[in-house]
Amino acid sequence: MEPQDRIVVFLAEFDYQVQQINSMYTRLETKVSAIEKQTVAVEAVESAGYWMHNLYCAFEDLFKLVAGFWENSLSADGEFHVQLLKRMLLSIEGVRPALLSEGSFKFLNELRGFRHVFRHAYSYGLDDERVSTLLRKILEQKGDVIQDLNNFRKIIAGYID
Repeated sequence: MEPQDRIVVFLAEFDYQVQQINSMYTRLETKVSAIEKQTVAVEAVESAGYWMHNLYCAFEDLFKLVAGFWENSLSADGEFHVQLLKRMLLSIEGVRPALLSEGSFKFLNELRGFRHVFRHAYSYGLDDERVSTLLRKILEQKGDVIQDLNNFRKIIAGYID
């Protein structure tokens, strides 16, 4: 396969994953009113937490796609999740531009931390206020993060022109 054809395939996979991310955002937008009620049902908090967890997983799948295609390597050590996210902040000279801005990186690192808590919250549950605050932040930051993804895609699409 020609290098330009490989980039076309990469962009198709990239677009599909961004579509999945947008789908997660849509799900989370429907959770805001349930979470911000005076008496929040535990199920509403758990449901929002589940979709917040899934949103980060969708971002991480995108990061794996980018790292796997452009750098052709992913380490599997204990710091994998942090290192993968940090790599998306890097512009790698002669290889690819940065996927994320500093602001998006900081926000997604917070979401990554929540995902870790969510995966281990089976013994103590989720904090309603923390979930509500993070949910609002996720929706506020959406435009900036999606803009970063669109900027990256535009640069990469320029490689095949």
